[in-house]
Amino acid sequence: MLEDLSLKIDKALKKITGQGKLTEKNISDTLREIRIILLDADVNFRVAKEFIDKVTQKALGQEVLASITPGQLITKIIYDELTELLGGSNSELTLNPTGITKIIVVGLQGSGKTTFCSKLAKTIKGYGRKPLLVAADIYRPAAIEQLKTLGESIGVPVYSQGIIDPRDIAKSSLDYAKANGFNTVIIDTAGRLHVDEQLMSEVADIKKLTEANETLFVVDSMTGQDAVNSAKAFNEKVDFDGIVLTKLDGDSRGGCALSIRAVVGKPIKFISNGEKLEMMDVFYPDRLASRILGKGDVISLVEKAQQSFDDKEAEKLEEKFRKNKFDLEDFLKQIRMIKKMGSLSSIIGMIPGMNKAIKNEQIDESALVKVEAIIHSMTKEERRNPKILNGNRRKRISRGSGTSIQDVNRLLKQFAEMQKMMSKLNQKGFMNSVLSKKNIKFS
Repeated sequence: MLEDLSLKIDKALKKITGQGKLTEKNISDTLREIRIILLDADVNFRVAKEFIDKVTQKALGQEVLASITPGQLITKIIYDELTELLGGSNSELTLNPTGITKIIVVGLQGSGKTTFCSKLAKTIKGYGRKPLLVAADIYRPAAIEQLKTLGESIGVPVYSQGIIDPRDIAKSSLDYAKANGFNTVIIDTAGRLHVDEQLMSEVADIKKLTEANETLFVVDSMTGQDAVNSAKAFNEKVDFDGIVLTKLDGDSRGGCALSIRAVVGKPIKFISNGEKLEMMDVFYPDRLASRILGKGDVISLVEKAQQSFDDKEAEKLEEKFRKNKFDLEDFLKQIRMIKKMGSLSSIIGMIPGMNKAIKNEQIDESALVKVEAIIHSMTKEERRNPKILNGNRRKRISRGSGTSIQDVNRLLKQFAEMQKMMSKLNQKGFMNSVLSKKNIKFS
């Protein structure tokens, strides 16, 4: 996510890191380079200019303290301005505490609108609410069936009346929700390949008829300034409440993410990092700013881990760590939990400095699948006691998993090294001290 932008900004900031003090010249040189980087990333010209002007103004008035370097100071200023550019603070979804919350989801065709509706329903269901999905996109082939399939996978009903006026579908869905005890209605509206008057009028009518609490505009972040322009056109006609950036996992440039809030004047509320229904997050401007500057996003990583890891399983694992009885069956459980957190690239992007460390490496998203296949091809006895895995057993496992003997040997070697490391840490008492700390706080 925004890897190219992050690496280029880091390279530009390195030039000022070794300087003894901030001067008008080294500030000017660094920020001129960052301005070019932003424009190359397809950031809106006016937004890039205003951003650089604000950073320049703040940097020129700052004195470098003995405890920090010029590089640290300019990074802090850029971080603050990036956070402000992205919205300052997170904007929460408006949920009606009494009565029905009505949410309309709008956007162009192909932006990931229908998938987002399901992700939002899954998230809201996790809040303890009772959501209803409404299929009001009658134009795109199979849109209704797609929503029904997604709804079924998360246990959320879909209200549909087939091919009739979407306005009537939206209006009657509220009566259905009221009669059946649903307190949140999410309406998937039609999209087009481009902005047109018919689309705008239909969406505006649905918003007025339903008296929506929230209207969310879904946009494909990979389309850059085209996305910003379509958001501006939608907002002028529909006056939506918030923006959803999809396909952010594939956006290495960042032009849309950095421009859309400033140009449209509406907050980014959610970001989507992949097709899986778990891959959606509430948007925090400060966290994305931190990732852009290569500082990672530890808080989001911990939150994802808390959502994915079962408390009882974690306690069992903790006990096994202490007793040094961690085996391949436990390892398999951890792999499954990690996969729930999202793609490897998105997880790595949250770890400070990792994007920089692996900038020339290709992340093999299938690596965990291969490891799973190898462990699945073992018997329970082999998983619990890998030492019995002789040559014949390893051949059988490689054939059963569709991998090579070298792959099996590599996994077993890495696992043995991990066990040795854990044993040493236990001997020093380090594992006990770490695992006993239940309340970790982040400042």
